[in-house]
Amino acid sequence: MLHRGHESRDGTDDGELAVPMAWLYAEYIADELLRTGDLMPPTSFEFRAGRDALALTVFLSDTDGELSGIRVISQLENWLSLTAYDQPWQDWVRTRMAELTDRAAESGVPSPDLALAVDAWRWLEETELLAPDLDAVPGGALTAGEDDGPKVWTPAWRLGLPLGHLAIHLF
Repeated sequence: MLHRGHESRDGTDDGELAVPMAWLYAEYIADELLRTGDLMPPTSFEFRAGRDALALTVFLSDTDGELSGIRVISQLENWLSLTAYDQPWQDWVRTRMAELTDRAAESGVPSPDLALAVDAWRWLEETELLAPDLDAVPGGALTAGEDDGPKVWTPAWRLGLPLGHLAIHLF
């Protein structure tokens, strides 16, 4: 979903301004899902990780380029399956990003949507957040004093993905 408008600085410029509507809409959907779930403060890094992971899922699952508000409800099950714990989400993201990058290179038209998705993916991969170490807890369950339990630095996507998945469930 790429919208183009005409931009004029002095009345003589006929250049086009590409607006990344598909990415912005995917980010809006992700933001609304997380806010509805009320899982963490919207100003936290955890919220950003969840929003970016969900936005990537929404954006990359739109294979027809026709993301619309009407289809959001019908896509929830698909997004749930993509973000499920036992799914190789990061491999799926890398594959879809490579496909979209190749398509953009073949067309010769830069995609502002893809550029924002690449930035989000880079942040999710390169940023580490301190999170409870569920592998160190017997049975993977946290006790009442979870803030006192063992912590581990983890890539932001590893924390954001389950938060996004839970937000979809709560929606």
